Amino acid sequence: MSTSTAAPVLRKTALNAVHRHLGAKMVDFGGWDMPVEYSGLIAEHMAVRTGVGLFDVSHMGDIQLRGPESLDAIQHICMNDAAKLRVGQAQYSAMLYPQGTFVDDVIVHKLSDNDYLIVINAGTREKDFGWVKSNAQKFHCHVSDYSDYYTQLAIQGPKAAETLQKLTSVDLSTIKFYWFKWGTVCGLPNTLIARTGYTGEDGFEIYIPSDEATSRRVWDEVLEAGKEFEIIPCGLGARNTLRLESALSLYEHEISETINVFEARLDRFCKLEKGPFIGAEALQRVIAEGGPTRKLVGLEVIERGIARDGYCVFNEGGTQIGSVVSGSPAPFLKKNIALAFVPREYASLDSEVFVQVRNAMVRAKVVPIPFYRRPKKQS
Repeated sequence: MSTSTAAPVLRKTALNAVHRHLGAKMVDFGGWDMPVEYSGLIAEHMAVRTGVGLFDVSHMGDIQLRGPESLDAIQHICMNDAAKLRVGQAQYSAMLYPQGTFVDDVIVHKLSDNDYLIVINAGTREKDFGWVKSNAQKFHCHVSDYSDYYTQLAIQGPKAAETLQKLTSVDLSTIKFYWFKWGTVCGLPNTLIARTGYTGEDGFEIYIPSDEATSRRVWDEVLEAGKEFEIIPCGLGARNTLRLESALSLYEHEISETINVFEARLDRFCKLEKGPFIGAEALQRVIAEGGPTRKLVGLEVIERGIARDGYCVFNEGGTQIGSVVSGSPAPFLKKNIALAFVPREYASLDSEVFVQVRNAMVRAKVVPIPFYRRPKKQS
């Protein structure tokens, strides 16, 4: 009897055939068949930093909470204070386990007073939906998984607004960072246009129906609109290096079920003062006990070597003190950078540590994060 098992069937976005036609290198990402790069990671990264790039991020999940107690459910499940949101506004937040560690980080959009959309990560989609469903049971609201309904495109970079403006009558200059509007894009009414992204640049994420013909038409129209700015399609590889330069968290790297909010340095988004929510009691205990014993830090490698994910971090005496959770060359900064967890006594700026790169101990120093901040617009 054969003991072999069939390979898992990967999910595909509505644009899968487009990516393959463009010659994208495809990978399994969280159970999805996704493009990791098209023309090359560095070229795609630089296009977003200096012009504009287009990403298919339809693998992200979407959960809608609707009903008279939808806000109460959000407040119970998420750590940020959604009561401060106005209609048309979004906020970065996270869902926590009772021990104050991460179920997932999310973006909460307030569609109306009794209607919220939570955008979740692809690899945690089923877990997240189950978590929201079970913890919202005691509230008078309806929880729906709209993940398969949307094709989500991210138009990112300093020329993103000029690109997208050609395709919509909505005045994009009136949409502030982490706000959104509904409007017609590429002839599609009721398109959600959010000034959000995961690259550290200005940009927009648009939500359109996920049928293949519509998705391909909009994809092509965005590329045509951005042609004068040398827009290119971008894959998950560039998305990862862009978010690393900007020190944005990735699940199972900077956040996970074993990392708490203070360790991840995301406590500015955690509003303990808003009242009880899942994980709040554990975080109060962390404060009472003097704070976290380890912290996420940015490292710049100052000797030859690349600090990759999972590499060990040592002190000058040769004792292992932590590990790299994300690391790579930074294409725009032209440095080798990393994010790592280290004991708080090594977390001060300019502290020197060593990263084991293969058989060598390579010197690195703690530097401010994010490593990259986009330039402010000149008035």
